[in-house]
Amino acid sequence: MPLPKAELHLHIEGTLEPELAFALAARNGVTLPYADTGELRRAYSFSDLQSFLDLYYALMAVLRTEDDFADLADAYLTRAAAQGVRHAEIFFDPQAHTARGVEIATVIEGLSRALERSEERHGISTRLIMCFLRDESAESALVTFEAARPHLHRIAGVGLDSAEVGNPPAKFREVYQLAAAAGLHRVAHAGEEGPAAYVREALDVLGVERIDHGLRSLEDAELVERLAHEQIPLTLCPLSNVRLRCIDALTDHPLRRMLDAGLLVTVNSDDPAYFGGYVEDNFTAVRDALGLDDETLRLLAANSFRAAFLDEPRRQQLLAEVAAYDFAG
Repeated sequence: MPLPKAELHLHIEGTLEPELAFALAARNGVTLPYADTGELRRAYSFSDLQSFLDLYYALMAVLRTEDDFADLADAYLTRAAAQGVRHAEIFFDPQAHTARGVEIATVIEGLSRALERSEERHGISTRLIMCFLRDESAESALVTFEAARPHLHRIAGVGLDSAEVGNPPAKFREVYQLAAAAGLHRVAHAGEEGPAAYVREALDVLGVERIDHGLRSLEDAELVERLAHEQIPLTLCPLSNVRLRCIDALTDHPLRRMLDAGLLVTVNSDDPAYFGGYVEDNFTAVRDALGLDDETLRLLAANSFRAAFLDEPRRQQLLAEVAAYDFAG
């Protein structure tokens, strides 16, 4: 069994494997512009974030019903359990679905159906995080939040994702204020392709508790000192960073430098169907590329539970599992 871990940076739409995409397309009468799963998988080759997003949004056309979203989430949870995941905080993008005429209730109810039976079926506790698309308007985010109000009992937090450059966190100040007033956790993508200043802005303007990615934080020494002092978690996604050309090779990944700087970093998969690996695959890849020893991997796993939105008894239970894990076993 792999090292127990939490996954905190996972877009459920990014777990859509070609086989499931074709199965859902057949179920819903959708014609995909690919001859077969092999041709579709070959299309999973990206030059940058935008080229990935273009395919990512196009494939969402197969997601139509509650059953589709439940099947998508259950397929992820089945894979995650085999990769040692014991807790998952799952992003979803309601605007990408409502723009296609799919009601937000359909998305949330379908995902929740799978998540509510996850502990029993897979041994994985879950949280659902609703993300706003940063390349859409602030007004669209506000409309989305209000549409989600009847479902907030199913949602643990809000996030911010999609095309980062030119869409600073401050654009979404108002909707994050509403989320805070509703008692929701707040996270945001920042410092993936955007500058370190976006990380600072997400903290100061949006009041986020966690930074998703945060790679470019290292360009600002004062920010690094603050992140270390306040132990603000960063949810790194190493294989994603290589596939989207944020870094040239995994051997260049700054994960070790971030640990050495005292940052609370975690390892996650981001959009694993597209980026060549789920979360244990990311652990294995950075172990091999950066020469990480077992105790460093144990630290990364423990960090994932420290950074998670868990009640304390569950957190301590999971941290104890990490402490007791036998790499030789």
